[in-house]
Amino acid sequence: MSKFLKGTMILMAAGLITRLLGFINRIVIARLIGEEGVGLYMMAYPTLVLVITITQLGLPVAISKAVAEADARGDQQKIKNILVVSLSVTGTLSFIFTPALILLAPQLAETLFTDQRIYYPLVAITPIIPIIAISSVIRGYFQGKQNMKPSAVSQVIEQLARITLIAVLTNAFIPHGVEYAAAAAMVASVIGEFISLCYLFTVFKVKKKFRVRRNFLKDLKAGRKTLSELMRVAIPATGSRMIGSLSWFFEPIVVSQSLLIAGIAAGVATKQYGLLTGYALPLLSLPSFITFALATSLVPAISEANVVRNYKLVEHRLQQALRFALLTGGLSVVVLFTFAEPLMATIYGSDNGAHFIRLMAPFFIFHYYQGPLQAILQALDLARAAMINSLIGAIVKLAVIFALATRPEFGINGAALGIATATVLVTALHYATALKRVQFTVYVKDYVKFFAAAILSGWSGKICYGMLEIEPMIFKLIAGIGITAVIYCTFIFSFKLATKSDMQKIPIIGAIFK
Repeated sequence: MSKFLKGTMILMAAGLITRLLGFINRIVIARLIGEEGVGLYMMAYPTLVLVITITQLGLPVAISKAVAEADARGDQQKIKNILVVSLSVTGTLSFIFTPALILLAPQLAETLFTDQRIYYPLVAITPIIPIIAISSVIRGYFQGKQNMKPSAVSQVIEQLARITLIAVLTNAFIPHGVEYAAAAAMVASVIGEFISLCYLFTVFKVKKKFRVRRNFLKDLKAGRKTLSELMRVAIPATGSRMIGSLSWFFEPIVVSQSLLIAGIAAGVATKQYGLLTGYALPLLSLPSFITFALATSLVPAISEANVVRNYKLVEHRLQQALRFALLTGGLSVVVLFTFAEPLMATIYGSDNGAHFIRLMAPFFIFHYYQGPLQAILQALDLARAAMINSLIGAIVKLAVIFALATRPEFGINGAALGIATATVLVTALHYATALKRVQFTVYVKDYVKFFAAAILSGWSGKICYGMLEIEPMIFKLIAGIGITAVIYCTFIFSFKLATKSDMQKIPIIGAIFK
């Protein structure tokens, strides 16, 4: 099995475990602090993401690409220079922006958001900035070496630590108010990330073939060329992430202000935003562990193939990634659209927000394509084009949200439609950009077969679910999803969208098809 497939499968396995643990976290948070508390949590979180994006400066992707290329040449000194420069840059930026965010938190809560209680979770999460700054450099190093195990294990450790703490901390602070409980959930995230960093640092110390601290200042002074090389990839990559982060930062502000114009009170707006972003979107983003694994593995794999001018391998890996994203994402769309109400009721104890899933699910097949496509563009030195595509999508999203959410007949549904519109637009732009650089075949007939399989399996699954007489509801739901998944897979194999040889390449599953 190739390093690309092996690395992808390792990250997928870890991502699945992490996603399941993350859902347990969300269930605990939702049931303890409710829709309003989740709304406060989700309104504060985009600000943190924006600051982390500025701190990382796009270096994780650049490190992964540069280390993969240096490793292909066997240049260990170059790899050391990459790490020295990256740690210096991210470390310096994190120690500037961490206190800055703490000092600016009162003004942000008072002037930009309609709910001043956001101050508490905002301050509580800031210590995570320097932790993520260091861990992202180490992850970039391992990903460039195409060793995905440390990154995968660290994700699982982080979630396990968080899930251990989150119930205790939120339960302890809920009597003081939902804002303090939301802040406690943030603190649990900080501690979990720190424990994950300790693991990564330990593995890095054992695996590396050089001493980073030896001649650190000398290597740093001689690292101007390395910094320039990293910035050529990092700056456009930062541009894409910055646009996404700025868009996400302004999203709760635009939503809350738009809903206020529509005549919806601040507390109600916070609750509605919590339902959309804290309840519905996590379910819609369920297959993101697959697309994240593909995207993370694609950057070094395609960079390696591109640097030796093996364009046939570049196209092969691109087709592998897109087909895998389509088929796995398709199953998720079918299940979520068909079982929106029982899923929400089982996971969160209420089916409030199920209409968001039904409204957005058909559009989210494009979301599952977006991560791998952006990774491909970055690996092919098209990060600038990806940045422009993201900018267009961000502007359109905020414009649609403001245009629709200010109208009482749309309200919060306008925000959902804005997110869906931007998702479709950016994915289409990424796809068109990739087509210009890589001459790969677009199998239109396969897409027609896929949509037929998705519609037929969803319709069949709903009929079968209605005929089931099983109690309690969770067992009926599991049975219904299982039947739908089997029907979907049957159509996928019948239409030859997946084959026996494809399955044999996947660990564990491959053993069944031998």
